[in-house]
Amino acid sequence: MSDFILPDIGEGIVECELLEWLVQEGDVIEEDQPVAEVMTDKATVQIPAMHAGVITKLYYKTGDIAKVHAPLFAMDNESDENQNASSTDSQELEKEQLSELSQASSKESIEGSSNQSSIDFILPDIGEGIVECEIVKWLVEQGQEVTEDQPVVEVMTDKALVEIPAKYSGTIMQLYYQQGEIAKVHSPLYALSTEESESTGNSQKQSSPLKTENLAENSQPSAAQSVQKNNKRKALASPAVRRLARENNLDITSVSGSGKKGRVLKQDIASHLDNKGESKSNTQTNANGIKESSENIQPNRVEAIRGIKAVMAKQMTGSVFTIPHFSVSDEVEMDTLLTLKTQLKADFEASGAKLSLMPFFIKALSLALKQFPIINSQVNDECTEITYFNEHNIGIAVDSKIGLLVPNIKNVQNLSLFEIALEMDRLVNLAREGKLASNDLKGGTISISNIGVIGGTTATPVINKPESAIVALGKIQRLPRFDAQDNVIPVNLMHISWSGDHRIIDGATMVKFSNLWKSYLENPMSMLSHLR
Repeated sequence: MSDFILPDIGEGIVECELLEWLVQEGDVIEEDQPVAEVMTDKATVQIPAMHAGVITKLYYKTGDIAKVHAPLFAMDNESDENQNASSTDSQELEKEQLSELSQASSKESIEGSSNQSSIDFILPDIGEGIVECEIVKWLVEQGQEVTEDQPVVEVMTDKALVEIPAKYSGTIMQLYYQQGEIAKVHSPLYALSTEESESTGNSQKQSSPLKTENLAENSQPSAAQSVQKNNKRKALASPAVRRLARENNLDITSVSGSGKKGRVLKQDIASHLDNKGESKSNTQTNANGIKESSENIQPNRVEAIRGIKAVMAKQMTGSVFTIPHFSVSDEVEMDTLLTLKTQLKADFEASGAKLSLMPFFIKALSLALKQFPIINSQVNDECTEITYFNEHNIGIAVDSKIGLLVPNIKNVQNLSLFEIALEMDRLVNLAREGKLASNDLKGGTISISNIGVIGGTTATPVINKPESAIVALGKIQRLPRFDAQDNVIPVNLMHISWSGDHRIIDGATMVKFSNLWKSYLENPMSMLSHLR
């Protein structure tokens, strides 16, 4: 029987409310099956099971407050114990080889030992099926002193960019990963020496100096013996580097490592491949019999698709292959709206809101949805039911540093232009930093993609599944047009492109809806009669 420890989910959260148990004591559950629904001050989250097994104990009742790092439930997973133990042993062995060999005798695991000189920070289970994350940036260096809750590292999951803080004050002894490498949940991320562990370690050295000295002297030969056996060298390298070697059909033991203790780095793989290519014939004959040099040909770069990019790939593939798309395009005259924006800009800024054209687009879209609720609906996977949403949760596509994110402004039908501007500013800033809460990304009913802000004129957007419609906005262009008297006049025009779910929306309905939305934008004063 083992306890599931409520993980540290960052952002200063130390407790959460147990909203609902999704299992009972005695239930047989599968790996990743949701067990409990908890609510923090950030969002509501489902906690999945780490292993298959039998629930033996639920430590809290519905409505209780559960503490981070405390047991949440217990389960019997005896069938997995041997496998987990061997997996843990192999991970610890690799970590031991990657750590400083001169300190191998003085560093042990975090698992409750009272005579440690340092402790390992274990990357916690952060739920939602996430089993690994990418090290984006270390915010500290080895040997640096840190305080409790000080950010140590930025990691990127397939959900967001997260800062992981220090659990205790102390000194960073070891960083187990380099930037760009993949860290696994439940594996050590870094080692930290705390004041308590140092005092314990010093007292041990004083009580047994000979034993400590002998261990230090013998650590180097024993490590060398473990690395070299039967004249076969064991390469020191991270999983990401080993994967890169495999992708290039390269024996990693043949690569000379430039890292500490001969550790093989990514640049060592690239350099080895370059040298390998140069050792072959660097000339070839083309169809005309002319010899061409290949000295400057570099190997192709292979990059794993992960994080937000992987989520986007999965989402867009599911959308295109399950939703029959159709498109409707038009152009909108923007002169009147541009004038109104200029008139209101100073008032908004005086109240602390940055006014762009987007709040007008969003509010006009909400007004049009009231008359065309089918555009704000979703169909189930079997296409047997349609759900009409009363809430207008309008998503805005944001080009963030970790990829495309689509947070949504909730209940736009009840918000003023000023409130929309404030909420949009909050979401865009968080998205660009990769720090959106999960609730900001969930529950959208329709989306807007503003390609015009980066110079795009037209686009055919892909629906953000399971929504039923999305619009792409092009850049505003000053173009010649004929007036009612056939005079050529300059007009500020914006191209718009709708994509709709053809299972529930027909072309005529989409055109009528687009015309209504367009009328609000071309005559913004007409919105006043509908505003609350």
